[in-house]
Amino acid sequence: MEEHFFQCPHCWEAISMLIDLSIIQQVYVEDCEVCCNPIEISVSISDAIITNFNAQSIEQ
Repeated sequence: MEEHFFQCPHCWEAISMLIDLSIIQQVYVEDCEVCCNPIEISVSISDAIITNFNAQSIEQ
């Protein structure tokens, strides 16, 4: 697991989440820990390194 920091696309606060480096492609929805709005997270892993990370707003 690796902690990854990014900016919430809703409230623009800096937040972090733990990324499982053993799963090479990940897409899931998680709520922002500050504003509680949903964020679609897309992650790509190669050789236990995050090669792509995208946090996209899900409009309510």
